[in-house]
Amino acid sequence: MLEKVISVDLTEVVENGAVQVRTKTAILEDGVQISGTFHRHVVAPGDDYSKQDARVKAICSATHTAAVVTAYKAAAAKP
Repeated sequence: MLEKVISVDLTEVVENGAVQVRTKTAILEDGVQISGTFHRHVVAPGDDYSKQDARVKAICSATHTAAVVTAYKAAAAKP
């Protein structure tokens, strides 16, 4: 039996507060992985993270404080 499993397998918070997320898509045959791919995306401070994985939401909630969001936006506005 073939099965497709999608999971967040890596999250990391970088110095500016952005949360980098790696999602793994695995194709399993009888419980054994026969193929896999990765996709990465970033959740920047101030971004809407309401549709993210529960663990990503928890990390963003803890790290994207008002001060972090303000500092991120100020740094992004600099020429």
